[in-house]
Amino acid sequence: MMAYYNCTSNLQDLSGWQLYWQDYILIGALCFTILVLTLVGAVCLRKYRSMTLTIRRLQGSKLFMSAIPRLEASIMPQRMVPVVEEPEDEETPALAPLHQSSTVRLPSRRLWKGLHQGPRFTKSDLNLLQLIKAGKEGVFYQARMAKGTCKGHSLFTCKISKDGVRPKHVDTEISIMRKLVHHKNILQLLDWNTTEEPYILLMEYVSCGTLRTFLQTNRVHLSADTELQSLLTIASYHIALAMQHLRSKMIVHCDLALRNIMINQFPWEVKVAEFGLARDLTRMTSRRSTRWKTPQQRVPLRWYPPEYFKNNYYSFKGDVWSFGIVLWEMQTFGTLPYPNLETSEAVVYHICIGHKNTNPEGCRPEILHIMKDCWLEPYTMRPSFTDIVHMLENIIEDDADYVDVASPQMLVKDESDYNETQCLRASSITMEDRSKI
Repeated sequence: MMAYYNCTSNLQDLSGWQLYWQDYILIGALCFTILVLTLVGAVCLRKYRSMTLTIRRLQGSKLFMSAIPRLEASIMPQRMVPVVEEPEDEETPALAPLHQSSTVRLPSRRLWKGLHQGPRFTKSDLNLLQLIKAGKEGVFYQARMAKGTCKGHSLFTCKISKDGVRPKHVDTEISIMRKLVHHKNILQLLDWNTTEEPYILLMEYVSCGTLRTFLQTNRVHLSADTELQSLLTIASYHIALAMQHLRSKMIVHCDLALRNIMINQFPWEVKVAEFGLARDLTRMTSRRSTRWKTPQQRVPLRWYPPEYFKNNYYSFKGDVWSFGIVLWEMQTFGTLPYPNLETSEAVVYHICIGHKNTNPEGCRPEILHIMKDCWLEPYTMRPSFTDIVHMLENIIEDDADYVDVASPQMLVKDESDYNETQCLRASSITMEDRSKI
């Protein structure tokens, strides 16, 4: 009986001992967790106070304003819904016949307000002279200031946003255009006003409007020009140079089309414009592609590559695809791509199953080859814009090596006359030398 009592007592002591250690383990873990959370909170609070103090010091110093222009509006990835109507611009005839940032980020509205410190102009200060084109998000005019000039420009291109355009969207466009400054084939931004609606962007002047309107207006005259293919090649070369510059700045245009290309003098002064859908990949997680997450975003379906509709993927190779569509538009004098397809669903299906635009009539083989290379699948097989620039340079150089002669007999006659003249000149020089002797 005593043995049984002792055994029972030992078991109770052992059970109590186990509970005793379990309680200590739980209490120790709880204390450790509280300690870790306290340390993390203290560190975060210290960093927050330090950052707040730094920002206040910068705001109070004169260096703050000089640091602001280096900031750019944050560009968040957005997703576009595939099956929507593409934006068709209403254009008027042309006037002429023929890396992640490490700087402090501020909200976009505060950023651009800090840049201006009050608008330098308003819509009432502008004289709108000629409508260039009307898009889904803004209207382009040729304009001038009612008084004075805009940074020395008496005439300029004015973009006035439509109702419903978000301020952040305009700030993004301004940020990208400021990053693309100083290139002859990109429409340069001069000034802007985003402090009140409608938002206004002032850009350098273009005398002939969009390239699409120019080609449509002068189709009869250009079709009769024997040098048309050479002229179109030169214009294509300037567009490719602009897109090569965008690639070097990690910018995807996302809306490269003939309606978004401006000209001063065909084909020598050609400028890529309209950066409303453009994305700066240095401001995104991925530096090689962009995926959109915002629904109800209108996109130009007829200019978009199949990988966008299949995988919601758009990269620099997507702009290459659009460049091939632009080449096709130029060869057809501004015809709408896939002209036989009327609905957006039909266009998307047509592109996804691998159908392409038909070969343009009269297109030179070299340009047709580049066009088809731009539409290769998968997209990794498409050339880069650097490759396209080199191919177009070779075509232009080959054109310069040949002389268009109406009649070979005329060339022989001109050459014989030249030789005869040279002989007479040589003989006259010999007679003069003998007379001196």
